[in-house]
Amino acid sequence: MQKIAKFEKVSLEQFLKDSKRLLYDYSEKEIADIYEKINLPQRATSGSAGYDFYTPYDIVLHPHDKMIIPSGIRCEIKEGYMMLGVVRSSVGIKADINLSNTCMVLDSDYYYADNEGHIMIALRNMRDYLVRFPAGDRIMQGVFLPFGITVDDSAEAKRTGGIGSTNAGT
Repeated sequence: MQKIAKFEKVSLEQFLKDSKRLLYDYSEKEIADIYEKINLPQRATSGSAGYDFYTPYDIVLHPHDKMIIPSGIRCEIKEGYMMLGVVRSSVGIKADINLSNTCMVLDSDYYYADNEGHIMIALRNMRDYLVRFPAGDRIMQGVFLPFGITVDDSAEAKRTGGIGSTNAGT
């Protein structure tokens, strides 16, 4: 197996900024305390393809609601590879929770985005009842994959922003 990526925490400043923007119920001190307890994604077994992402917060998803969760994690990925994010099968099957964008594609250049490449996890509750995930629950898996390009590819632009930034001018 090739070692092609490295997880690390975003800065406390970036985590505070994104958490205050997306989650309104936490004070700066509470967010800083949560930041200290963030776990880097890990594989559960030597045969696991996916790296489990843990929710840093207690999550409450109301029926048919969605929420964007700042993970506190960024990932440096070797060029020519990407990370595909999918919900853990137990989350999708047992709780009927999906990623809002079905699956997440994390490009290698996202690491250099203005938001430090902060990985956001967008969850949607498909149920008619409330679903809870305590802090530390494994909610998503990241799987690293190689990708190819077309023979006439001419992409030269450099990423600067986060989610949606590559088509901001269109």
